Amino acid sequence: MTNLSIRPVTAIIGAEITGVDLAEPLDETTCTAIRAALAKHHVLFFRKQTITPDQHIAFAKQFGPIAAQPFAPKYGTNPEMIVLDQTSPKGDGADAWHSDNSFMAEPPVGSILRAIQVPEVGGDTCFASGIAAYEALSPAIQRLIDGLTAIHDITKPLLKGIAAGHAAADVGEMQKKWPPVEHPVARAHPVTGEKILYVNRNSTTQIVGLSERENEVLLPMLMDHIRSPEFECRFSWDTSSVVFWDNRTTQHFAVPDYRTQRIMNRVTIGGEKPI
Repeated sequence: MTNLSIRPVTAIIGAEITGVDLAEPLDETTCTAIRAALAKHHVLFFRKQTITPDQHIAFAKQFGPIAAQPFAPKYGTNPEMIVLDQTSPKGDGADAWHSDNSFMAEPPVGSILRAIQVPEVGGDTCFASGIAAYEALSPAIQRLIDGLTAIHDITKPLLKGIAAGHAAADVGEMQKKWPPVEHPVARAHPVTGEKILYVNRNSTTQIVGLSERENEVLLPMLMDHIRSPEFECRFSWDTSSVVFWDNRTTQHFAVPDYRTQRIMNRVTIGGEKPI
């Protein structure tokens, strides 16, 4: 086993991992320790890493199969890796609290993001714990949402991506390929059993079984609730940074406070149907 060290960055979410070289294949003991850290801390930060795109993909594959990408990559050619190339990030979708690709029937288990080029200032990413958000709800609201489901739809993030110039796709064809899906409003973590608030502004359109007026009140409240600072941590990137987050338990927000180019490589790990 490598000399793995885990340092929490807040009491709620996030840990910095040192003593591991992500460019090298990991032994099973190290993989098990990283899995346990991810289940406990929800997002893991690795600094001082030098990895190639192939090593990035190989690292991800040690934790599961690579997820299907709903959008054809506009930047880069490797179908297993999404290249995020941004200079004007405001309004492009990543600057809203979201869980990656929750509009899929089996959303990704996790995402691994590597910084290639970062702005001189700005460009941080915030992460929030859906577990802490659920646990902070009153027992009455918990009882209300337990057992409810919500619709997640590709249309809004797709239109944002097209408008920002990051995607070129036929909207009708994409809607046929990825029709709306139903997921629990409060899903359970398959490893820990903890409840997770699982609605987000990018993809969740309505709670099933509620009237339009009831949705207008309850859904925005739940989506805004996760923005509370006590559920969050914030990460400042450099070009030796790699971040691995549990896409089930977290939402993230890419702060659009920069005007120069920011390039990131992302690999996502295939998931399971939320329960």
